[in-house]
Amino acid sequence: MLNIVLVEPEIPNNTGNIGRLCVGTESKLHLIKPYGFKITDSNLKRSGLDYWVHLDWKEYETVAEWMAQIPDKSRVFLTSSRATKSIYEVEYQDGDWLVFGKESVGLSNEVLDQFENHLKIPMNPLIRSFNIANSVAFIIGEAKRQIAINN
Repeated sequence: MLNIVLVEPEIPNNTGNIGRLCVGTESKLHLIKPYGFKITDSNLKRSGLDYWVHLDWKEYETVAEWMAQIPDKSRVFLTSSRATKSIYEVEYQDGDWLVFGKESVGLSNEVLDQFENHLKIPMNPLIRSFNIANSVAFIIGEAKRQIAINN
């Protein structure tokens, strides 16, 4: 099972879509507060449709609370448009942590500085970034492909 971490998500529709993706890929969703919405937001529920009840998820008050339960920090991969290593240069393993920042600014330097594995999604320089739900889908797809091949 992959662990998908959203640090301070701001847009309920994105979080709902990512929750639906996690159900479909048998991944666990970890949400770190504060959110830019209420967890009961109708947009979150609508985007996740009726899959939200099947979602394996956990929420944390702070990044520190989430970090305290990570067994191996070397298996945590943070996404950043400033990273130099591509998501395709990693050998993913079952149980890896894939971390995404808030939609408006990404992950803070404070969070990035706590981990060594920073990854970027290769993209045309004409765009600044992909939508977070698309970014999660890219990386889950690659990780699940690799894990299936290696098992």
